Amino acid sequence: MSEQDLAGTAANGTANGQPTVGLISQYVKDLSFENPGAPGIFQLQGQPQIDVQFNIGAAQLGDEVHEMVLKIEVKATVEGQVAYVVDLSYGGLFAIQNVPAEHLQPFMLGEAPRLVFPFARRVIADAVRDGGYPPLMLDPIDFAALYMQQIQAQGEDGQPIGNA
Repeated sequence: MSEQDLAGTAANGTANGQPTVGLISQYVKDLSFENPGAPGIFQLQGQPQIDVQFNIGAAQLGDEVHEMVLKIEVKATVEGQVAYVVDLSYGGLFAIQNVPAEHLQPFMLGEAPRLVFPFARRVIADAVRDGGYPPLMLDPIDFAALYMQQIQAQGEDGQPIGNA
């Protein structure tokens, strides 16, 4: 969908009061790949141990523009040595209109990361492959279920999850 189409859709939503959400843009905000054990690490035969951590942050940038940042950190070790480390911050800009406040946080921290995750996953796979390893294909993540678990664990106090 082009920005012009998004503007038209958003205008229609505003005119009739219907909630509208559109992905304006997605982008690599920050990417780091470290290969500290190269070239010696390539001589080791063990299966790598992969540790994946992620964090989701959201911020309002304008009246109807919100940014969601999905931060993914991957650390692979082989026989106790660090093979590689990948840090990715992948952002998405969303145009959001007429969405009730109580639905904004669940969208930004549950649905928005689901929309951009396949693209962030590809960036990580390519970075790992370009570092000399087999591409790392991260398993899909159910962000909405994780969001609901975190809300329940917080006693449903509505505090934001993560940081941008």
